[in-house]
Amino acid sequence: MNWNFSDGKPIMSDRLPQDYRFGLRLSERGHVAGIGDGIALVRGLPSARLDELIGFDDGSTGLVFQLGKEMLGAILLSQSQGVTAGMPVQHTGRKLEIGVGKALLGRVVDPLGNALDGLPEPDCSQYNSLEASAPPIIERDFVKEPLYTGNKIVDALVPIGKGQRQLIIGDDGIGKSTLALDAVINQQGRGVYCVVVMIGQTRTSVAGTIETLRAAGALDYTVVVVAEANALPGFRYLAPFAGCAIAEHWMRLGRDTLVVYDDLTRHAQSYRELSLLLQRPPGREAYPGDIFYLHSRLLERSTVLSLSSGGGSMTALPIIETRQGELSAYIPTNLISITDGQIYFESKLFAAGMLPAIDIGRSVSRIGGKAQHAAIKEASARIRLDFLQFLELELFARFGARLDAAVEEKLQRGRLLREILKQDRLEPLSEQAHLAWLLAYGEGLLNGIPPEQACARLHRLFEQLTDSGLKLETPKPQWLGMLKSWLSETHEPAA
Repeated sequence: MNWNFSDGKPIMSDRLPQDYRFGLRLSERGHVAGIGDGIALVRGLPSARLDELIGFDDGSTGLVFQLGKEMLGAILLSQSQGVTAGMPVQHTGRKLEIGVGKALLGRVVDPLGNALDGLPEPDCSQYNSLEASAPPIIERDFVKEPLYTGNKIVDALVPIGKGQRQLIIGDDGIGKSTLALDAVINQQGRGVYCVVVMIGQTRTSVAGTIETLRAAGALDYTVVVVAEANALPGFRYLAPFAGCAIAEHWMRLGRDTLVVYDDLTRHAQSYRELSLLLQRPPGREAYPGDIFYLHSRLLERSTVLSLSSGGGSMTALPIIETRQGELSAYIPTNLISITDGQIYFESKLFAAGMLPAIDIGRSVSRIGGKAQHAAIKEASARIRLDFLQFLELELFARFGARLDAAVEEKLQRGRLLREILKQDRLEPLSEQAHLAWLLAYGEGLLNGIPPEQACARLHRLFEQLTDSGLKLETPKPQWLGMLKSWLSETHEPAA
């Protein structure tokens, strides 16, 4: 027979365990000292740890974000109106996690894994911590497989490999997000799971992106993590880590993944907002001193694992915004130094109608060339240099100087190449199409064609290529023979 106490009177109970012993139980309890703007200041809880979840008496939860001598700062993870000054706070002993797995494919969720698409909550049996250490060097492998985006300029001149971190940088509204969406759409049928993280976007932009992915059939293998512009700053801060945790789960299982962070400028601004609210000392441009560590610990988790560690990969496409093309600002310089290359969008090219408005001279991939297919690498070897030389010659020719025949020929080929590199949005090309236009241009098969007719001619060429059965491994002479035949059939003399 066991005993329990209620209102000071002993009562009998058979529900207590046999080894139950009466004793004094101690637990830490704090209280809310202040609240506002998605931040709660808590006194007490001396053994609290960073990134630990704490519970408020009204059922709300918070994430310990800063430890102080007398108070700790916590990010509120819900829009509860019940949290008030003086409310008790206690430990939960848990860290922030998000559900992972195939149940998330095709879904739109917030940084906590809650459904935002009006469907039932995802049924996830596994959970990953939002904060995790990057894989150690011993678990990593070399980047050796290409990740095709479907874009002519990127796949030929600024190639990306699986496991690479390639920055997309430029002014607002000139095509950065469109390039990232093209890369996601181009993964259809390639076995690559994609995660699109939208940070601080308007609801209209979010809805447009989701509809674009759905119309292209890309939502079936994609997870969209959304922290809207009107969300709490803590949600915008957690969003990229949530997307990384989702992709990291598949990477550990041996799958190839692609993560788009759109964009990290707003993420840095959210982190600055949280830090200033908690009275952290500001540094350059009012950002806290650890802003570099914030993004480096996020992007360092993107890699390709060795076969002994699963063999999966996580490719990151972080997007960053510049103002009037200023690359020397604080956040752009931080991200350029962390990533393995950048794709730079130039507003002047956008205004001139050169779409996508990628500046080939400032764009670089420090790794992707090693992962590029040998045939494409050989065919594109001199195109970058030829185009940059053409830009210099064109600038010189504007002065009205007389040009010899060789220079005039280079200018004509440069103008042709500039038209070839133009590409409409949401029309990614296959790798066979990339090799086709590279060979056709490099071997002079397009010489004599007016530049304004080049895209139409190539479009018909790509249509014939679809049913030809040509592969990247097909010998070059066979490729050239087929291309000459097709181009002669579609030849239309200039008027």
